[in-house]
Amino acid sequence: MDQKVPHSDDAQQWRPSYHITAPRGWLNDPCGLGYDSATGLYHLSFQWNPKGNDWGNISWGCCVSTDLLTWKIFPEPCLEPSTEYDRCGVFTGCLQPTAVNGAPNALTVVYTSVGHLLIHYTLPYVPGSESVSLATSQDQGKTWQRLDCNPVLLRPPTTLTVTGWRDPFIGRWQIMPEQPGASDLCGFISGGITGKTPTAFAYSINPHDLRQWTYLGPLVHVGLNFRPSRWSGDLEVNWEVVNWVPMTDDESTTRYFILMGAEGCLVSGKYGKRIPRAQLWMSIKPCSRAQQHSATDALSTYAFSGIFDHGCCYAANSFWDPITAQHIVYCWITEEDLPDDLRHQQDWSGILSIPRVAKLTTLHHVRRARHSELSAITSIETQRETKHTSTVRTLGIRPDPRLEGLRNEKNRIHVDSLTLEKHGDYTSPFDTHLSLMTSRWEVHAEFSVSTQCSAVGLEIQHGGNAQHRTILFWEPSSETFTIQRPPPHDSRINHDPESAPHTLFTFETLSGEQGEETLRIHAFWDTSVLEVFVNERTVISTRIYILPDQARCSGLRFFAEGETGSPPAVLLQADGWDGLGVSQ
Repeated sequence: MDQKVPHSDDAQQWRPSYHITAPRGWLNDPCGLGYDSATGLYHLSFQWNPKGNDWGNISWGCCVSTDLLTWKIFPEPCLEPSTEYDRCGVFTGCLQPTAVNGAPNALTVVYTSVGHLLIHYTLPYVPGSESVSLATSQDQGKTWQRLDCNPVLLRPPTTLTVTGWRDPFIGRWQIMPEQPGASDLCGFISGGITGKTPTAFAYSINPHDLRQWTYLGPLVHVGLNFRPSRWSGDLEVNWEVVNWVPMTDDESTTRYFILMGAEGCLVSGKYGKRIPRAQLWMSIKPCSRAQQHSATDALSTYAFSGIFDHGCCYAANSFWDPITAQHIVYCWITEEDLPDDLRHQQDWSGILSIPRVAKLTTLHHVRRARHSELSAITSIETQRETKHTSTVRTLGIRPDPRLEGLRNEKNRIHVDSLTLEKHGDYTSPFDTHLSLMTSRWEVHAEFSVSTQCSAVGLEIQHGGNAQHRTILFWEPSSETFTIQRPPPHDSRINHDPESAPHTLFTFETLSGEQGEETLRIHAFWDTSVLEVFVNERTVISTRIYILPDQARCSGLRFFAEGETGSPPAVLLQADGWDGLGVSQ
């Protein structure tokens, strides 16, 4: 039901400045991402309810940019429920910078057309409730025309009972190289097979006619609630917004990844007051055709997996950027930590993350992790080099370097090397190392962490109240990175800590010397949004709802704890940029 509650000034102060939000109403999944070389424009859409800030009436909002920094957000939906086959919603899909018939200067979106609700992985699936439809634009995405032949796919394969079937994504995969003229254009539709496994359903697409899809089989079979370890999480029972993302490193090594939102976690305590779902990634190994004996056999097998974001991000969607030759990912940052009555005081709900670059990270000459055995870390691939060293591969995630365009170099603050001491309790004076005075900033810090260290990180004080602090810290003994949020002003607001497994690797040089990598923390704060990247491998996004008199940061300091007698850690260097924004 749509909510028409007048917004309050206090609630509006939680709206970020350089993150994308809808003009009004509810926002969730990013969709329709891509670059149009004919116009030099990046396109980004999102699921949107322009009539209220609860989920419902799902349409597509739309925005365009030349640089992923400054966005023109259109005031009205570009696609909204208007036909019998999508009368219940225009759900998530993808963008192809070509028309169905190959016409020049045209765009096509492939989307989930919904004709029946409710749809949920816990409910019996109604075949035909979700279908795949196409729309094209001849005016750079300003207006869209549905195809007369829609839907191009009416329902899941009739041989399967599914938990879900939506969120089409198109990618390149030479899945049948032995067949002459075989297309490498594939479609992936997210969901699961009831009682068996979450998966994506793979299709071969005619590259000359996007209306022609041929079912190939389930992408992977991992079973229900497969949980390799805390490093990988629970792969749950139903997947949404599966993205097919092959990646090649600088040494021409290729690994095949998928990104997926997973629903149905068994570990209820993991998500606290939030919906039990997670944003994950997985590396898979494609099977040969000889390994597939029937259409029900999976097209690939599980290799290793991890958690794309350990906080409140979900529904990650991506595209290949031909300008930077990078895989760019956006996520939906939810509003779940805010009780409904406070959320309804806003005229908006939901945020899109900053753009992230996903890549295949390859580390050579790895001797060990801080505490865990390499074989126990299920989010990495380990390849033996020598008796004592290995090559480690994993999914790397970092902020898009173009975000540097948000900085005002006049507001840059630099800190040289500091030997760190224990941070004080909540009643102690606050020793400021970076004088960040706004609610829009970026900090990049690098630490050398000793073997005696028990905790190292940074803390941010809000307003003049010594108890209102946000603390980011790594605990070497448990190999855990944590964001401790300040006490909420309303007990119904969820400010429980966020945490993620994280380790540091020790490398061996050719001369036999050993050295551990530094701890690198890269954080972006935008009014009520905090996104933290650690060593470009671990990401936590969270929301922090503080009152107007606490909104401005009144200082940031670095700290370390450990045994007495030697410094537990050294801050090698830190840089901060205050007042981030595209208009300087």
